[in-house]
This record gives sequence, structure tokens and C-alpha cells, in this order.
Amino acid sequence: MSCAALAWKGLLEAFAEVFTRPSLGLFEELASAWVLCPGRHTITRMIQVMVPSNRRAHDAYHRLLRAGAWSMATFWRTLTLLLVKIVCKGDRLRVDLDDTLFHKAGRKVEGAGTFRDAVRSLPHRVAYARGLNLVVLTLRVRGPWGGEPLGLPINMRLYRKGGPSHLDLAQEMIREVAGWFPEYRFDLACDGAYASLAGRDLPSTYLTSRMRRDAALFAPPPPRRKGQRGRPAKKGSRLPAPQQMAQRNRQGWLRRTVEMRGKKVERLLLCRPVLWYAVCPDRLVLLVIVRDPSGKERDDFFFTTDLKAPGQAVASHYAGRWSIEDTFRNVKQSLGGQDPQTWKGQGPERAAAFSLWLYSSVWLWYIMTQGTKPSWPSLPWYASKSTPSFADALASLRRALWRQRIFGRCDPGPLPRKMAHAMIEVLAHAA
Repeated sequence: MSCAALAWKGLLEAFAEVFTRPSLGLFEELASAWVLCPGRHTITRMIQVMVPSNRRAHDAYHRLLRAGAWSMATFWRTLTLLLVKIVCKGDRLRVDLDDTLFHKAGRKVEGAGTFRDAVRSLPHRVAYARGLNLVVLTLRVRGPWGGEPLGLPINMRLYRKGGPSHLDLAQEMIREVAGWFPEYRFDLACDGAYASLAGRDLPSTYLTSRMRRDAALFAPPPPRRKGQRGRPAKKGSRLPAPQQMAQRNRQGWLRRTVEMRGKKVERLLLCRPVLWYAVCPDRLVLLVIVRDPSGKERDDFFFTTDLKAPGQAVASHYAGRWSIEDTFRNVKQSLGGQDPQTWKGQGPERAAAFSLWLYSSVWLWYIMTQGTKPSWPSLPWYASKSTPSFADALASLRRALWRQRIFGRCDPGPLPRKMAHAMIEVLAHAA
């Protein structure tokens, strides 16, 4: 067995504590079949990709997702421990939070509902779709090749109408992950929909998010005078809204270099500690206004609960949040996260979690085995390509698994090398 195939097998075996011995075999077969499966990633289609001699009864794979005796919390914890150990440095972890919709057809899909579809919605027209509304937490890591950061899923919750809110589920996930790593501090980035998390109890976590342009801001409450009667003031004088503040301030702007999706750009920054009482009534937050010096883009308004953070670090940290959007796209398009036709019990939720887990696992395998070595073929239309995409990482893993599957137990001598290479390349990029 090749080193690359052994690394994948070792990665799957690291989850032995999550499953029983029979279930571990099903899990390993399903994970590899999910990677190799061309076309729609339904469970029955994956079964057809498995080695016939190892294949179990088809319902065993459905049952593993629907009612298998394994814990989602332990599943995510094992993955996160591996990621932090192998790809993270220092004592601060950057994490991103957002929700996404996995489309599901049919009225009998457990946990599905009708929600706003952010991808198809327009500023003046809201589109709705039926599916699973997932709240996802990703670990942001920098690949050894540089470029844009990667967003690797480390936890997930299914939102159900009438149950805990998105904010409740987000808080629950953050507290759970913080409990796994009590010695680490977390830098959380999320969009404006989750800005209210700043007022919640998030252990060892600094939050960065968008601030409303018309937010009601206040100065810090004045100090209590000696002998003053009555309750202490909770807020100071009213301040201009962020948009008004940006328009009125002609001085105090600092020109700094900000990282935007792996590239360095120049921006003007205005920072000020303020009290956003409606969101975070008990402590100040740092308002960071970001302006394009050329005037082509509108001003952006961010805030962070880390009052000591430099403005350029806040702007760069929020810009890096885009990695979670790339994650959602790649999981849906390259891994078929919406495809499994599981309807009952925990099946729909676990199948969605499995696809997100697989995204993190493929990238982890790629970093461990490939590093900075280019794994994609030299093509004239990609002459300047220097960083891998998820499609490259997935194709690299497929090559290793197909070589092991085809040549692992036979002599490859009689098959000409050119024919073998061409066949492996076709299988690696099959969709």
C-alpha cells in the first residue's frame, strides 16, 4: 500500500473510539466510497463503488447514519483534536460561524423545513427553499502553500423551527469547542446576523462581526460620583451612528495594509471604543470603520470585543471569514453534501455532518501528504497557478485510492504506463 493510501487509512482509524468495531468498518468503507463516488452522492450509488468482497448488506450503511450507536459530539471532537495538533500553531484559534441551507426534496425528511435561500435571494426579492438549515463552525487555517485560508468544519447543529434559535445553537457549539481546548483563546468571526453573540457568555472568545450603519452607539457610562444616589448609569451620552461618524470625521484616519482573501490592499481605518447597548450592554466594543482610499467601495463597519486589537487585524480577520463560504460551496458541489437520500431518524443530520467532516478530512490528508508540492498537472491555461483548490486535493486523494484499488494486489507491469496514468487521471477527476 502506498504512503498516501496508508495516511488515509490511518486518518480513518483515528476515529476508532467513535464507533463500535462493526460500525468502524462501515464508516471506513463509506468515507472512501464517498470520495471515489462519481455523479450523485447517494448512499446506494456509493455502495456500488465499494469493493464487492467487502460490501455489507445495503441497509447497514443507511442504518449507520439513521440509527448508528455513535456520538456526533465525539465525532467532531476527535476531528478537531487532530486538526489542532497537526495544522495549528500558537495558543489562539481562529474560527468562523455561519449557517447554510442543504436543499432536500420531500415532506418527510426529518428536520427539514422551508427557509430563506441566501444564494438565490436578491436585495429586493427573497427566495425560499426546503431543506436542512445547518449552523456550522469552521476552523480557519493557513495552508503551507499560503494564499487564501481554509475553513475546516469542526462542529455543526441542525436548526429546527420551534427549537433553539440560531444564536442558541451557535453559543452551544462555541462553549462545547472551548471546553475541548481550555488552554486556547478563540477569535470568532461571523456576519451581522450573529452580532448579538457579543452580549452572550462565550468562554475565552473574542468576537468580530459587522455593525449596523445606523446602530445606536453611546459613550462609556460616566464614573459614579462620591455620594451619588440612585443606580449607576449604564450608558453615557449618545454618539453619532457609524455612518454619520464616518462622514463627519475628517481626521484620525490611518492608512494600513489589510489582507483581503489572501491579497494585501491599502485601506483607511478609523477606530473608536463605543458602547453598543442594544447588542452588548455590559462592555465596550471596538468600532472599526474601513474605507477604500479610491472611493470605489462603500465604507464597511466592523466591531470586535477585543479592545486591544489593531484595526487592520480586525478588518483582515473579518475578510478571512469568506473561507466558510468557500467551504459551503465545495461541500455542496464537489462532495454532493445535499445528495444522500436519508429521510428518517438522525439520517439527514448525520449525512450532512458526514459531508462537512469529509471536507475537513480531505484537506487534512492533503496537508499531511502533499504539503507545498504541486499535485495538479501542468496545464497551459493554469501556467501561473501556485495554490491548490479543493478539487485538486480531492483528485489527489482519488488518485491514491484508485491506484491502491487497481494495482494494490496485482502486477502493473503488463499495463503500459501511459494507459495506466490516463485511466487514473480520468477516475480522479470524475464528477
